[in-house]
Amino acid sequence: MSAALRLRSTLRAARLRVVLASALVALPPVVALVVVLARMGASGAAAMLGIAGLAVSVVFIVLRARPIGVRWLAGRLDATRPDMEDSAALLFAHRSDISALQRLQRERLRRRVADAPMPDLRPDWPRRRIALSCGLSLLAIALAVLWPQAVDRDGMRASPTARHTAGAPQLQRWKLQIQPPAYTGLEAYEAEALDAQAPAGSQLVWTLRFDPQPAAAALRFHDGSALALEQGEGGWSASHRLDASTLYRIVPEGAPAESAPPLQRLDAIADEPPRVRVVAPAQSLSTMSAGQRRWTLEFEATDDYGVAADARLHITLAKGTGENITFAESSRSVRGSGPATRRRFEVTLDPIGLGIAQGEDLVARLEVRDNRAPRPQLARSPSLILRWPAPPPPDVDGLDALAREVLPAYFRSQRQIIIDAEALLEERPALEPERFLARSDALGVDQRVLRLRYGQFMGEEAEDGPAPPPVDDAAPPPTTLPIDDFGQAPAAPAEQGGESGPDRARTGILDLHDHDHEDGLQPRDTAAFGSMEGVLEEYAHLHDLPGAATLLSPRTRETLRRALGEMWQSELALRQGDPARALPFAYRALQFIQQVREADRIYLARTGSQLPPIDESRRLGGDRDGIGRRPLPPSNSPAQDDELVQAWRALAGDPGAGALDVDALEHWLGRNQGRLDDPLELVAALDAVRNDPGCQPCRSRLRAGIWTVLARPAARPALRSPEEGDTGSRYLEALQEEEER
Repeated sequence: MSAALRLRSTLRAARLRVVLASALVALPPVVALVVVLARMGASGAAAMLGIAGLAVSVVFIVLRARPIGVRWLAGRLDATRPDMEDSAALLFAHRSDISALQRLQRERLRRRVADAPMPDLRPDWPRRRIALSCGLSLLAIALAVLWPQAVDRDGMRASPTARHTAGAPQLQRWKLQIQPPAYTGLEAYEAEALDAQAPAGSQLVWTLRFDPQPAAAALRFHDGSALALEQGEGGWSASHRLDASTLYRIVPEGAPAESAPPLQRLDAIADEPPRVRVVAPAQSLSTMSAGQRRWTLEFEATDDYGVAADARLHITLAKGTGENITFAESSRSVRGSGPATRRRFEVTLDPIGLGIAQGEDLVARLEVRDNRAPRPQLARSPSLILRWPAPPPPDVDGLDALAREVLPAYFRSQRQIIIDAEALLEERPALEPERFLARSDALGVDQRVLRLRYGQFMGEEAEDGPAPPPVDDAAPPPTTLPIDDFGQAPAAPAEQGGESGPDRARTGILDLHDHDHEDGLQPRDTAAFGSMEGVLEEYAHLHDLPGAATLLSPRTRETLRRALGEMWQSELALRQGDPARALPFAYRALQFIQQVREADRIYLARTGSQLPPIDESRRLGGDRDGIGRRPLPPSNSPAQDDELVQAWRALAGDPGAGALDVDALEHWLGRNQGRLDDPLELVAALDAVRNDPGCQPCRSRLRAGIWTVLARPAARPALRSPEEGDTGSRYLEALQEEEER
């Protein structure tokens, strides 16, 4: 090993020894201090002192290790090795800083370091200081762990505000036992504080001891109700079923009214409904092939406490078209596998055995339940559809064939919207309000997209709108609308070309052209099948009025217009989160669609542009006659509550606000519980201010809670102040004077 490597290794080992020795001296007292404070109930102080102690220990270790450098190593080499001849510092000197004679001596020393074994130059362990630090720290930790400070032999904890007095009764010790419902599978446990969180339906049992003994005691809740405590051998006790979150305080008889005990909080953790996710197939709509005898479905159900092992698979066979649709319902039991909180359900169906035929749909949906008692919560999976496409329609000529081939691309999905709306109504009890509203809004967007497609077919302009919002428990929508309202799959477009087009004489099409197109009667291939552009580009003039670009007769056009009206009402109800109100409109729209589909006369009308002429005499002339001053729209900012505004100003210390009216604010809280995200927090803050009006942290807490409820004013442009004058009028007058000159 070279001399440089030996010196570097020796210096690194010495530094490591110093760091370890310093850590063994400095860190044990910090750990002991944190444990003692935590056992005393001062967890906040323990965390802060722990961080501060750790920082001080790091500084101490760095200061102890800093002197261990090349100078220290050179001194150690001179003291332990005579062959260094008191010149070990030359080993670390730069070549330019020493003379030729010193360079010669350095080479001799390097050979000696490389040839002779290196002695152990590490500092000795400070055994006495390490033993003292570790021993005292372990003793303190043992005393903190074994000392019965918070819990006595009966398992009761000391009250943080306990004081032995000869006057009013005070809470000295307490114990709160929590027994969760049996369906949760959780064991009974004891709360760490009088504030507690427990599953909804848990049984709470208090055991309290007072000094001196009161004549009576009770638990008073924030809604005004009370639960009397009964005295026994172990103290005062009471039992309560926790069905909803609440606030309470322990009130012994004889306690002074001016110093009410603080409010304690109990949070009821609601049981979440189960959730079902489709694992296979990946798409909600599957196409059945001829002779297919297996359709494999796989689901995954999760729950916070557990899903029942048995589930029901509901199977619906849809037969018929239009309004002549019949449904055959059946169900079967499915056994799940895996842990209770995450079960897998797999089933394989025989479509042929279930009676499916061409042109029909097989819909499957899994229903699971959790273990909640007495009434379990249900959840249903998204619907999975297996479709056996209908046979292609018979060949026909003319524009009747065009209608059969093009119209289904537009006239689709109304039946699917109805099915999804009915399914959403069935799932409503198991969905959160936000989730239900989001899914209803998504259906409304789907209805809007379909309405715009119908309107585009009538000649209306397309509207570019946002895509439907995603729903986490539904499969992604396919690129084409999956459900044919007439029970048939869309057919491929027929080839049109040359003279083999539709029979214009039979259908009454005006074949009058006052100019020629470049490619004659040959259709363009730039438009996609089913698009309005493709139909109009092939059979009409794209520069005609949109309202005249229609394939429908006047009577059929009126029927379709009525369908659009029903779709509009259905869309409005769905966007407002009311699928039940939307269903009658959706059904009537489907009926009108069927009537349009059965219409036998269609034609293309052509008309020229009839836009009103533009009066260019007033353009850029500055003539403002007949143009009145438009007032600013009224502000749509929500009205502020006087009680909240007054309380905010009073808590902020506004001199003109006066004193805080606690009673008025309490009445406002009683009337507006639904507006608050956490009403109990605001009630507790108000109670703290009522008991101690001078408590500044309590007032800040209440002020912060009020801030979250105050309505934000809407942004609006600032009005011009009267001091600015009528600048706009003077500008216009100056322009007029310039024109007159």
